[in-house]
Amino acid sequence: MRLNRVLLSATLIVVALVIQVSVFARLQLPGAVPDLMLLTVLGLALVYGHVGGAFVGFGAGLLADLAPPADHAAGRYALVLCVIGYLAGLAKPDHGRLRSAVGPMVVVVGAAIGSTLLYALVGALVGDTAARHVGLISLLFTAAVYDLLLAPFTVPLIMAIARRAENDPLVETTANGNPRSNITSGWLSGGTGLRIGNQRGGLRLKAAKNRAARAGRIKGVKRL
Repeated sequence: MRLNRVLLSATLIVVALVIQVSVFARLQLPGAVPDLMLLTVLGLALVYGHVGGAFVGFGAGLLADLAPPADHAAGRYALVLCVIGYLAGLAKPDHGRLRSAVGPMVVVVGAAIGSTLLYALVGALVGDTAARHVGLISLLFTAAVYDLLLAPFTVPLIMAIARRAENDPLVETTANGNPRSNITSGWLSGGTGLRIGNQRGGLRLKAAKNRAARAGRIKGVKRL
């Protein structure tokens, strides 16, 4: 992943985690809890694709595993969000732009149900049976409803921020469309309109044309 993607993803994930722990976890809602971390991963995956979504999901899940008051084995939620981010990235729309809200809403419902099932499955493998006592069907239904209600206010906003960062003038593209790694040269060329690589050659060519024009004017005066 590029540096601007890593920085943006880390910032959005930290903000989502703070809101998740300080607000949503204290709402005392029946069943599941609105999963802002999951929606953040989905919004980024729909812009970055399946590979970027997997990396973002793994990082977000690992941070959630280590942040208090986590009461489960570290790496459990990281695995869940890594898989969900990869699968959500496969549904990336053309150029990262949404044509309708139907597709993302289907992705949100599928991710909410899939993440809950996968989390419960991994918990069963490591001996955590908390989902049985709460009721898996109730968790699936409430998770889908809560995330679906929260998604219109979060997923489009996260996608818009990610798309705007993708068009950052600090990133300069080469002739074949690949981004250059030199951020400084990209900023200079974006801010001044000059091509840094050909700057000297262009100035030399311009100076030669000026000398030729002056020589032509002098010869014309002599002929008169």
